[in-house]
Amino acid sequence: MFQTFEVTSTPQFGRERVEGLRAAFDTLGIDAFLVPRADEYQGEYVPASAERLAWLTGFTGSAGVALVMRSEAIVFVDGRYTTQLVEQVDGAVFTGGDLVGEPPHLWLPKHGRKGLRLGIDPWLHTGAEVRRLEKAVAEIGGKVVFLPHNPLDRLWTDRPAEPLGPVTIQNVVQAGVLAVDKLATIAADLKAKSLGAVLVTDPSSVAWIFNIRGSDVPHTPHPLARAIIYAEGEADLFLDKRKTNIEAEAYLAQMSAQRAPTELAARLAIACANGGRILVDADLTPYALTDLIAREGGVTVEGIDPAKLPRACKNAAEINGSAAAHLQDGAAMVEYLYWLETGKPGTVTEIAAVQKLEALRASVGERMQNPLKDISFDTISGAGEHGAIIHYRVTTATDRPLNAGELFLIDSGAQYVNGTTDITRTVGIGRVPDEQRRFFTLVLKGMIAISTARFPKGTRGCDLDPLARVALWKAGADYAHGTGHGVGSYLSVHEGPQRISRLSTQELLPGMILSNEPGYYRPGGFGIRIENLIYVREAEDIEGGDVAMLAFETLTYCPIDRSLVIPELLTHEELHWLNDYHDRTREALMPLIHDRDVRAWLENATLPLSH
Repeated sequence: MFQTFEVTSTPQFGRERVEGLRAAFDTLGIDAFLVPRADEYQGEYVPASAERLAWLTGFTGSAGVALVMRSEAIVFVDGRYTTQLVEQVDGAVFTGGDLVGEPPHLWLPKHGRKGLRLGIDPWLHTGAEVRRLEKAVAEIGGKVVFLPHNPLDRLWTDRPAEPLGPVTIQNVVQAGVLAVDKLATIAADLKAKSLGAVLVTDPSSVAWIFNIRGSDVPHTPHPLARAIIYAEGEADLFLDKRKTNIEAEAYLAQMSAQRAPTELAARLAIACANGGRILVDADLTPYALTDLIAREGGVTVEGIDPAKLPRACKNAAEINGSAAAHLQDGAAMVEYLYWLETGKPGTVTEIAAVQKLEALRASVGERMQNPLKDISFDTISGAGEHGAIIHYRVTTATDRPLNAGELFLIDSGAQYVNGTTDITRTVGIGRVPDEQRRFFTLVLKGMIAISTARFPKGTRGCDLDPLARVALWKAGADYAHGTGHGVGSYLSVHEGPQRISRLSTQELLPGMILSNEPGYYRPGGFGIRIENLIYVREAEDIEGGDVAMLAFETLTYCPIDRSLVIPELLTHEELHWLNDYHDRTREALMPLIHDRDVRAWLENATLPLSH
């Protein structure tokens, strides 16, 4: 099993560990210390050795930061994790803060003590973050203190070793473009902009550029590595050789010098000589490295990671691979939904539902000779009121049965060498109240609106986000998350810069893969989300039209629970889309399913609806 299940309990170690940290304040010359969830690579998932926030506080969510002061300690989280924070953190030691509305850089000017000396580990904060913190503490006459070591690492006596996950080569059949060609393109762009080199610090970008994958962190198959790519075409790859075998080292030697991570500072200093101009992404690069560039006489040129946009705009091989991965994943989902529907209500628990889905993905992967490499995130398995917790993660303490007469929300994904999947289905366990069916249909209308959208070039995610919400708005409802996030190609399931949300100003470009996942959540009652993955493509010309358009193509094929749809609430166009989607789902998945009973279930689950 790739997913594990925590035993939720209020930790008893919080006070002892916080007091240990405070005891070091005087020696370090600080009044407070900031503990982010981030590691030295700024990734969404971090290795066990970098789970400092969880070690100190007990909070295990994917986004958060603790501010420990001499007499107060706050853990800032967003709305997804407020319930989890209460369950996991000792309330006698920590209070909760708002990571979105009033994060530390906004909290400090209002509430921080005059003259506060804020200690930070410069490897765990980007240059952009440091600027915000310096501005915040300056308003109260304070100062940011860059510590030479992280004090938590000296307190954490049983800290796990840093990961050494094996590195694999991503075949050009899946990658679509040779790594040497990617490097040449980046080098040419650097030369055209009179830059000496680029420092690449995002492990997913390193993996994409060099066509390698790794297993250092859960659910995201990149190795923890950095690179310097030079305008003259050479490249240094800082990747521990304990992660690479002879084949991988021979492959990498064709295009780069593979060096120990400890050599990064020395090689960066050489690149900085004589005022070398180094491109860095200030939103991704640790302050420790931008500071090193300045100290060594280099010139930091802030810009966008050169792999970020090319990685987001998938090539034909990546799109085709993702489509194949989604068909395989769809076959596993059909077997899963059949198992759910034919089981006796009340006998399956949320944890059992997670375990069954992962087992079926593994079984189908073995049958189709395309193994399940990992899940792409911890499965959200929420029955009844748990479905209303947007990022609910079941634990042994919260696990409960799927009972008759309620909704069950299952949001899951998988990693295959040819693609990353992410799918949500909300199903009824038996007959559910008509009010829940009405909201399900309103959410479905929003999902269809995005699926069928046509839009001119230059359209941004924020321009399309309202389409998914209009039906809910008309009913006096909404949902507190974006409509869609970018998805990688056998990389991170949450990839930027593309998104469909109120805040996303990134132009949507052909090849970008996004999720399409509107929802509705009634706290303490039920939750609904329907999610397919889609990608941006050129739209067909319309007779009489004079503006080039883009459209979305659906990647995900899996039945949508027809029993939850109220056809009368759908327009003729929406109903046509749903029936056509089910026709395509049946046609695409039936050849992949061999069990006669499951085939009969799929046939019935994709029958047309009518007004």
